[in-house]
Amino acid sequence: MSRHQPWIIACLVLVVVTSAISVVYAKYLSRSYFFQLEALRLEREQLDVDWRRLQLEESAVATHSQVEHKAHTVLKMRLPNIDEVVVVRR
Repeated sequence: MSRHQPWIIACLVLVVVTSAISVVYAKYLSRSYFFQLEALRLEREQLDVDWRRLQLEESAVATHSQVEHKAHTVLKMRLPNIDEVVVVRR
């Protein structure tokens, strides 16, 4: 047995242990990031559903009859009479 052999074996054991710990840590980070990614995907899907619902709601509210109804009931607006119309000419 040479006198360098115990040091070489100790270094190799240290390298193997360090490598094993690095593999375990990388696997832990991989799973952690995967769970975060899945949570963000679920949140994105929920936001997409909310966005579609809001677009439908906006289109329902913005229809002409809805606007006209709000103008009459809430704002008390009405069409002007013929004698109330003023035509401005240049």
